[in-house]
Amino acid sequence: ATEGKQEAPAAEKNPSQVSQGKPGERSSVFCSAGQFFFEYLVVVSLKKTPDGRYEPKITYQFPKRENLLKGQKEEEERLLQAIPLFCFPDGNNWAPVAEFPSETFSFVLTNVDGSRKIGYCRRLLPSGRGVRLPEVFCIISCLGCFGLFSKILDEVEKRRQISMAVIYPFMQGLRESSFPAPGKTVTIKSFIPDSGTELIELTRPVDAHLEHVEFQALLQRLSPQLILYIFASAVLERRLIFLAEELSVLSQCIHAVAALLYPFTWAHTYIPVVPECLLDTVCCPTPFMVGIQRRHLERVLDQPMEEALIVDLCEGKILQAVGDEEEILPIKLQNEMLTSLNRHNNNNNVHTSEQVNALVSEAFVHFFVRMVGHYTSHIKWSKNGSGIFQERAFCKAITSKTNRKFVKKFVKTNMFSLFIEEAEKRRMPQEGKR
Repeated sequence: ATEGKQEAPAAEKNPSQVSQGKPGERSSVFCSAGQFFFEYLVVVSLKKTPDGRYEPKITYQFPKRENLLKGQKEEEERLLQAIPLFCFPDGNNWAPVAEFPSETFSFVLTNVDGSRKIGYCRRLLPSGRGVRLPEVFCIISCLGCFGLFSKILDEVEKRRQISMAVIYPFMQGLRESSFPAPGKTVTIKSFIPDSGTELIELTRPVDAHLEHVEFQALLQRLSPQLILYIFASAVLERRLIFLAEELSVLSQCIHAVAALLYPFTWAHTYIPVVPECLLDTVCCPTPFMVGIQRRHLERVLDQPMEEALIVDLCEGKILQAVGDEEEILPIKLQNEMLTSLNRHNNNNNVHTSEQVNALVSEAFVHFFVRMVGHYTSHIKWSKNGSGIFQERAFCKAITSKTNRKFVKKFVKTNMFSLFIEEAEKRRMPQEGKR
């Protein structure tokens, strides 16, 4: 069952889990090619409550959910209760406006069984005259591919300006198409009154583990040095709070930070945009990575918090730190990564976001390869095909003292343990075939 309104965020985890996904594996966001693009599209509108405030409510849902079994209905209900909260996380102090720049952001909901759904949102002002309230178009999917869904939302927004009725056939066409494999394109035919039939091409990036990521968003707002401090804190699974006013900035930057950990996965509370009514999440004693609108900073600082790294994405600075961030990563490797990040920052030849993604990811993957790439030599395989990781021998094999000091801390993290658990299982099917 999907966790309810209050519990859902506490169990949210990393949408960048694409890296660990095997087709058909339930615990991963990444599903195999050929799946449905999305489960459904909902429209969340603001409705006036008796006390004069506005509450987000689902006002449209496609496709309609009928013929569900009782258990499925309950799960669906809980999911649908949580969605409005994440589409309007900024509370209910809204007022009708004449102008509103549309914005794109995403959130993640984790089911009790560990499977995840992503909500891709476009918040916009419906066409019309005079003052009116923004609404959110939210596509719920188990597929992690931000760029692709942004393009779909562009099409939805274009049709919304004509009429809601034009959105339906487009989404129907999308539902009847199979999700393409990495690097492949799917073409959707769509009819628009006065424009005729349009062909919309949707292409997936070649590198599936980077398709939910925009590293450029981080590089534009933070210096390479600060990115490394944030990475160091995330690698040791500390508490991280990111502040920005725009929901799109929060969700983009947090997805990017989580993706720096590839091939490891953030396995703790993960909420790119914390709804106002759940701000006490920052009191959690366990690790978390959360995004909070900057207007709530005072309220956050008033909470009884454990040590946390607080990053202001608007100002590009760290507001609060534990104090040892610059000493976590071995200095030699830290300098190499800095050089690499600075090069990407200053390199005017790198244009596309895919190129930036590949170069930044490479620097961080290289760090992990240098640090723990020898793990495969320290898995002892038994005759029945199961593996046992030899942690002491693994750490001892590292000749550099500073590297060993870091690795001894890193092996105690949840993300390393989960990674090794997977590695210990990996050989079993092959053994069976022999």
